[in-house]
Order: sequence, then C-alpha cells, then structure tokens
Amino acid sequence: MENIGLLDEMRRLLDAAQRAVVFTGAGISTESGIPDFRSPGTGLWNRVKPIEFDRFMASDAVRQESWRRRFTGAREMEGAKPNKGHQAVAKLVEEGKVVGVITQNVDNLFQDAGIPERQVVELHGNATYATCLTCGTRYEMEALKTQFGERERIDPCRLCGGIIKSATISFGQAMPEDAMRRAREYTESCDLMLATGSTLIVYPAAGFPEYAKRLGARLVILNREATPLDGIADLVVHDEIGRALSYVVGIN
Repeated sequence: MENIGLLDEMRRLLDAAQRAVVFTGAGISTESGIPDFRSPGTGLWNRVKPIEFDRFMASDAVRQESWRRRFTGAREMEGAKPNKGHQAVAKLVEEGKVVGVITQNVDNLFQDAGIPERQVVELHGNATYATCLTCGTRYEMEALKTQFGERERIDPCRLCGGIIKSATISFGQAMPEDAMRRAREYTESCDLMLATGSTLIVYPAAGFPEYAKRLGARLVILNREATPLDGIADLVVHDEIGRALSYVVGIN
C-alpha cells in the first residue's frame, strides 16, 4: 500500500490525541455509491440545478417540482450502506478516541455505521426524513413517497398547515443554529481534527478545521485531492479514504 509511512504517522497522532474530532465531506460517501456534488460530469450539481430556498418557500409549484425530483429522479442515497471509511470512524468513536463527527453529508451513513446520533453534527441536515418548517413535526420519507405516488403532491403539515421540506439545508437557507453551536463546541475542545473527504472550500463548514488549527489543535487531512488547507496541516495524506482509514484503525 502507498503512503504507509504517512498512515502510520496518522495512527501515532490519533493515539496521542485525547479528544479527536472527525470532519467529513461528501468524499467519504462516494465509496458507498453516492456521487459528490462537484466532480466534473458526475457531480450532482452537473445534472440538475438545485432549487434555492426562497423559490421553494414562495411557490407551491416549485415545492412540488422539488418533491418530484426527490421521488422520481436518480436516488443514489436509497439503499446506500456505510463503507469502510464510515466503519473506521465508528470504531474510533466506539474506542473513545474520537468524541464527535462534524459532517457536511446528509446521507445518515455515520448513524447507520453505529455512531450515536448525539455524536454526529449534521451541518447540512439530513436527507432521510423531512420536517415541517413551522412546527418541526418529523415526516418519514417512505410515507411522503407513498403520498406523492398517490396524489403527485405533498400536502402541508397535517398538524399546523406549515410547509414540509426535506430536512436538508438548501441554497439560501440559514445554517442550523444548533448544529453550528455543537460544531463550534467540538472544535474548541478538540486536540486533533481529522478532516477527510472534503474539498474544504465550502464555508462556513470548512471554517471548522481551520479554526481548530488556529486554536492549537493538530490538523490531519485525508483526501484524494489537494485542499486549500494542506499548507497549514500537521499531516496530509492523499489516498482512498476507506482503504486508508481501514489501515489506520486496523479493520479488514
């Protein structure tokens, strides 16, 4: 395996840490068959223009188009399973080496890998369920899919009449206050941050690894491609994420 020396150093840094935090982007889930957002030709944003939050809120027709895309378009997330990268992070959490995961992903795969929900901070929300934007009532996607199949629309919230939306953060939508607060708390208390599978160009999310380094934590970056923060990191490894993390934590 390439990069064995660098991966051994990553293991040493993790062993020395008392409160490590993992920061992840879409790159950790591509090995589960979920495309990322920016890859030329294959990225999700190359296939369909995202619907911005203001347009979603302003028009019932736009909302129904959003649901149509959700239930009739390509659905790579459905049936996706945690890969070795998620499993390796889950093992680090189980061992107590990693105290929390800050993720830009919306696929729920860290929870599916066994990481307690309380230790996963989802900066961009979660695509596996929906919520009423007024009262917060949760709606499961399977029930909404059935409703859309029968009526070709999603009705307002049955409790308050509010707008139901996938529990993801859309373009133009405010970042979730609670998730941002929890991410700051993890960042401010960690002594090592492992950033993996992220281009580290989408802010404010990408500001957390930079902030951790500025506060004195070690910064380790594991990614297939170079990132803008490589120059300030204590260790940079360019490798396949699942393979590299499997080696570091000792799983097959």
